[in-house]
Amino acid sequence: MIKFRTIAIDDEPLALDMMAGYIEKTPFLELVGAYDNPIDALEVIKEQQIQLIFLDIQMPDLSGTQFARTLGPEVKVIFSTAYEQYALEGFQLEALDYLLKPISYEAFLKSANRARNHFEMVQKAQAVPVEEVVTNSDYLFIKADYKVQRINYDEILYFEGLKDYVKVYTTQAETPIVFHATMKAIENKVPKERFMRVHRSYIVNLDKVNTVERYRIVFGKERIPVSDLYKEQFNEFLNKNFL
Repeated sequence: MIKFRTIAIDDEPLALDMMAGYIEKTPFLELVGAYDNPIDALEVIKEQQIQLIFLDIQMPDLSGTQFARTLGPEVKVIFSTAYEQYALEGFQLEALDYLLKPISYEAFLKSANRARNHFEMVQKAQAVPVEEVVTNSDYLFIKADYKVQRINYDEILYFEGLKDYVKVYTTQAETPIVFHATMKAIENKVPKERFMRVHRSYIVNLDKVNTVERYRIVFGKERIPVSDLYKEQFNEFLNKNFL
């Protein structure tokens, strides 16, 4: 079984011990270290190529969200905090999840499985040759899993960028399709009247936007953040269609 290199950071000793214990008892996670402040974790993150951090938000000197902004895109974060109001900021930083203290092992495992799914999809995408995207007025073809797949535009919910790879979420499957492409390439190829980039990591199908909560677009259980850079354009779309 592949294990993902993981650390925990929390300034509260009891919370840190609990999180470290949760990581150790989870078969697909490898506990590399537990730290009571982010600075002490810097070297190990780089030297041990840490993949996942369970990171407390409220800490003295340097908060979890401030620290997360210094990390590279290959390091994924799951935030933990006692205060629900930090959830939006956490998702804007592209955290994989957000755990509200006190944290049960059941809640922890749910978040850990989400991280596992993310890493497995990235590894799967990296195992295939460089792919291309071919578009038409009503559909696009993508190369993924060693085959060419046609996806109709009206089936697409949104695209999510993963550096040189993209995940496309559709109404036809519970799991996304991962293929080799950049978000810029997708943005240039899909019809601009039907799709809008709302975040550096997300392009949404405007026909599928049904609910918006505080600049988060709701797709089932997922919340897609609208970043400040794209809010003006998104507001124009909303105002144009507002009753």
